[in-house]
Amino acid sequence: MQSRERLISADKVEGTTVYNPTGDKLGSINNVMIDKLSGKVAYADMSFGGFLGIGDRHHPLPWGMLKYDEKQGGYVVNLDKKTLESAPSYGADERLNWEDEVWGRKVHDYYGVPPFWI
Repeated sequence: MQSRERLISADKVEGTTVYNPTGDKLGSINNVMIDKLSGKVAYADMSFGGFLGIGDRHHPLPWGMLKYDEKQGGYVVNLDKKTLESAPSYGADERLNWEDEVWGRKVHDYYGVPPFWI
C-alpha cells in the first residue's frame, strides 16, 4: 500500500531507487544534503554505475530535479545514463567539499538548474 503522506524522513529517502522517465533504473539515493540555514534539501547523493557497490560513482543531483513517482515507488529524474557518465561525480574514496560554491555552480550549470542558495 502506497503512503500518501507529503513528508518523509531522510532515512527513508536513503536507498530509494532513481529512475529516468522511461523507467530505467539509474541508481539509488545514498544521502540527502540539507542546507542548515534555509532548511532546503540541496542535493540527493545518488550512486551510479559499478556492480554490487564496486566502482560506484556518487552523483550529487540538485534536489529540485527529482520528482517522486508513487507508481514506481522511487524518484524520477529526466536524465539518461550517458548524461550521468559525464556528470560531476566523486568516488567513494574521495572527499567532497559540499560547501565549495565553485563546485556547486559546476553541478548546477551541468544540469541547467539554478543553485539552491539563490
